[in-house]
Amino acid sequence: MLITLENVGKSWGIDVILQKINAVVNEGDRIGIIGENGAGKTTLLNLLMGVLENDEGEIIFDDNATVGYLRQMDGLNLENTIYQEMQTVYQPVYDAINECAEIEKQLTVTPDDSALIERHHSLQNLIYSKDGYNTDFLIKKMLGGMGFKEEEYTKVVKVLSGGERTRLNLAKLLLENPDILILDEPTNHLDFDTLVWLEDYLISYKGAIIAVSHDRFFLDKVVKKIWEVEDTLLTEYKGNYSAFDVQKQEKLKVQQRQYEADLEKAAKLQDYVDRNLVRASTTKMAQSRRKQLEKMEMTEKPKPLRVPLKFTFDFDTKPYDEILTIENLTVAAGNRTLIQDLNVVVRRSQRLIIAGANGSGKTTLINTITGKIRPKAGRIKLGQGAVPATFDQHITVGSSSVIETIWALRPKWTQLEVRSYLARFGYRGEDVFKECHTLSGGERARLRFCEMSLDRANIMFLDEPTNHLDIYMRRAVTEALAKYEGTILVVTHDRFLMQQLDCPIMNIEGGKGVFYENFDEFMAKHKSEGFNTKQSQSKTEKQDKPNNYSANQKEARRQAAADRLRMRECERDIERLQEEIDGYNADMQNPQITTDPAKMADLWQKLESANTQLDALYEEWAILGEKLEN
Repeated sequence: MLITLENVGKSWGIDVILQKINAVVNEGDRIGIIGENGAGKTTLLNLLMGVLENDEGEIIFDDNATVGYLRQMDGLNLENTIYQEMQTVYQPVYDAINECAEIEKQLTVTPDDSALIERHHSLQNLIYSKDGYNTDFLIKKMLGGMGFKEEEYTKVVKVLSGGERTRLNLAKLLLENPDILILDEPTNHLDFDTLVWLEDYLISYKGAIIAVSHDRFFLDKVVKKIWEVEDTLLTEYKGNYSAFDVQKQEKLKVQQRQYEADLEKAAKLQDYVDRNLVRASTTKMAQSRRKQLEKMEMTEKPKPLRVPLKFTFDFDTKPYDEILTIENLTVAAGNRTLIQDLNVVVRRSQRLIIAGANGSGKTTLINTITGKIRPKAGRIKLGQGAVPATFDQHITVGSSSVIETIWALRPKWTQLEVRSYLARFGYRGEDVFKECHTLSGGERARLRFCEMSLDRANIMFLDEPTNHLDIYMRRAVTEALAKYEGTILVVTHDRFLMQQLDCPIMNIEGGKGVFYENFDEFMAKHKSEGFNTKQSQSKTEKQDKPNNYSANQKEARRQAAADRLRMRECERDIERLQEEIDGYNADMQNPQITTDPAKMADLWQKLESANTQLDALYEEWAILGEKLEN
């Protein structure tokens, strides 16, 4: 046993977060931890890692077990380059190699020094156990698997996006190869290719894995045991998520039947007591039944299976058949073209998924279609009667409370009506009075869905709508979108959502939109060939036109130098924008600003503009890197 938890409990003041947690982690275990946002999943991980101290019980680790932890918030050295940060994993190995070299020099003078010989032997064992003379190969192999190109190795950590930092942290952790991997939302910010690579890597991983995840496909493919954290307790189920789903439903059915049987038995006993207690001939038997009733242990009434939120998206206006027309569209980030000559016609009630690697231009495309970014060329037309609604990755909120936000959209509603409506989206009790700027990412997403439900839109543009949502809310949103009879354009890597929408997928490949009939065809294509067509096309072009390439080497070198210069400019601009965004976020905590609606509105506008510029810069930087590589 690698880890044993015995009656572990944790509270914050009077609020009990976890209690009576009993579980065991064995060698080779693949454990997925699920539960609602705020149920205590990350708290459990922090207890395992010693970041928090448990108030009750005991957590026992195998003395020889090594542990690696991927946090949602990284702890990277911001001044290192990507490659330097990866090298920190092997610092003990590099130190050992340097010490060996010094010892070898000393042994030329004193070749019979037994202490030096023994120390050299010990250091060599360490080096070979870590494959220390192949660290460059191992680092590059891991970085390649996590989607980093060699040209990016010199990029400084502080200019990385959130997704890039997640991937770098994960690459470091996997390189350490610990006995126990503890992962908090490992699939967040990963594109499709990197996600599939990670899953295959983890399946063959020799150590134990404990992962908090809301990704059903990841849980089905990787884990073999589910820990559900619910109402402060942990319940273990054997199998992957699909097996858990069946077991949970069956468990509740059995509990419901037992509960109803207990109620029926108790009712019969009580009825007998009521009818016979006062009759002399049956008093003793009635008293016996009453004692039996008093000692009877009732089965707890089962709680409903958690599909916690039930809501719909509806519309009032029926639009023109060709609700969206895109003609010869060219999309750019800065002065770099991401997508060109795109032609798409989306008809009423159709759905279209937009997929592609990180940096391929998906977010820039959806922002161009919705008018946030001007197209480099081409035409976008919404059909007559179109009523659009958008969901952005960066959700901006005002300075008001949750209930005030919705009340402003329906001013004639009573407070009871507003609160009842918010309850459909998980806002109950005092949660409705939360200030919007204090909401978590998942809470902001739920509020935005509440607003969109009131928009009554007949076409929705969604950019990664299930990010930040727990597994139950993901299911609710997926069901609502699957039932929606309007038109949907959605950027997503969520494979469960892609599967349930059962619609065409446009994958951005080499600056072009490549269409697949449905999720099954999309998956089959990936398994057989992969999607990295841009690189293969470039290689083919080089093979077919060697003379043309040779004749233009001077121009190619000039362009490459210009691209490298632009990349450095992008990195400086990214760093500047991130500092601005940090400043805006800090200002939002200033009471003098939060109490002034005009200042808050101006601040939100600046923040949204900065985030849009930042996305465009990241897109441009990624395209430049690919271009230089090719």
